[in-house]
Amino acid sequence: MKIAVMGAGAVGCYYGAMLARAGHDVTLIGRPSHVEAMNRDGLLLDFGASQEYVTVTGNTDAAGVAGADMILFCVKSTDTVEAGEQIKPFISANTIVLSLQNGVDNAERLGGVLGQPVIPVVVYVATSMGGPGHVKHHGRGELVIGPSAQSQTVVDTLVPAKIPVEVSDNAEGALWAKMILNCAYNALSAITQLPYGEVVQGVGVWDVMRNAVDECLAVAKGCGVTVPGDVWGAIEKIAETMPGQFSSTAQDLARGKASEIDFLNGYIVRKGAELGIATPTNLALHALTKLQETKVA
Repeated sequence: MKIAVMGAGAVGCYYGAMLARAGHDVTLIGRPSHVEAMNRDGLLLDFGASQEYVTVTGNTDAAGVAGADMILFCVKSTDTVEAGEQIKPFISANTIVLSLQNGVDNAERLGGVLGQPVIPVVVYVATSMGGPGHVKHHGRGELVIGPSAQSQTVVDTLVPAKIPVEVSDNAEGALWAKMILNCAYNALSAITQLPYGEVVQGVGVWDVMRNAVDECLAVAKGCGVTVPGDVWGAIEKIAETMPGQFSSTAQDLARGKASEIDFLNGYIVRKGAELGIATPTNLALHALTKLQETKVA
């Protein structure tokens, strides 16, 4: 299958590399230095204990998605509309578009731009960039996708590439569960520039996280969303299973980039205000992270 990845960051590069090593024709749209390294050497897929170069095509232009059977849309939530407008001229009604993004409304926003359905995807993977053309995998890698006429094709493509996929009738709830996890960890990791395992050792941090989560669950309920599973149990487990992982928000700030915090804690604050639900902890985490963005801008 011909597959394009719009947004060749850590998440896009990991899944693009896994699909390319399974034999698919993969094009990654990214920054010039990154594209140059991939076209020269291949994409270095680094599992820690082992490394391998995977043959992919790099491109700096959104036109690189032309002819793709499937697009993994992996740009930051802040760039969804602009990037969607860039790829729109190059896709057809039959192109399978997957939104592998943080937040809960990207698939809807992207579908509005493209004028066709977009499959929402919940991503559970720990990755980071080790430099141009170098993606590091730190753990996990499973995906949860929403049901559609194309879902089986997605499963049949990704599972043989060793990418676990679950089709869920409550993908919206799963997206909220992932966002709540991000609301608990991302800002704290970003503000302190510490990995999850060290963040949770801070005085009072578990209480702060619990308050943030309770606010998120109240807002979810107000939105009519059923959040599946043991949300707090999953949050506790993250510190155990990914102790060395920095949040994507922390990685953005470390690189001097704007973060997605407006679509995480900021989203909870906005929705809470609409519903008349107080969200003081999420408000504080959002405000402090925005101050950190000002420092690195």
